[in-house]
Amino acid sequence: MDLPYRDNVGAVLFNPAGQVLVARRADLPNAEGAAGGWQLPQGGMDPGEDPSVAVFREMEEEIGTARAEIIGEHPDWLTYDLPPELLGKALGGRYRGQRQKWFALRFLGTDADIRLDLDPHPEFDAWRWAPLQALPGLAVPFKLAIYTVLARDFARFATR
Repeated sequence: MDLPYRDNVGAVLFNPAGQVLVARRADLPNAEGAAGGWQLPQGGMDPGEDPSVAVFREMEEEIGTARAEIIGEHPDWLTYDLPPELLGKALGGRYRGQRQKWFALRFLGTDADIRLDLDPHPEFDAWRWAPLQALPGLAVPFKLAIYTVLARDFARFATR
């Protein structure tokens, strides 16, 4: 298929202890320890939307808060391709994968600010703080390369 990539933003949200927020996909509720059941907040960009604005909108939509500040931005747009069994199905069937701009953010709120119950059809049903280096072990195989890059390139933000 000759499909385009969907523009997307992602948030690596760091708490004061240097851990990152990961959330469990609601469509995979039994994936407690399985790779792919947990992911970072991310989402599609609106046409013409600035990525640094989109990342806050997506956090608000997915985790119920945008109480954060940008402390870093990955210099590259990172891409992944969907596996063949998801082509034509995932992402509305219109994309081959996603082209993502990733941001490191410092969380300025409290755990009580993280609300997965505000959306009537939430993407996530649970969340937790995890070590940044755990990201590759949480990723679905087709996102493994991106999560490995993020764990390496954002390591400088994983400090107290």
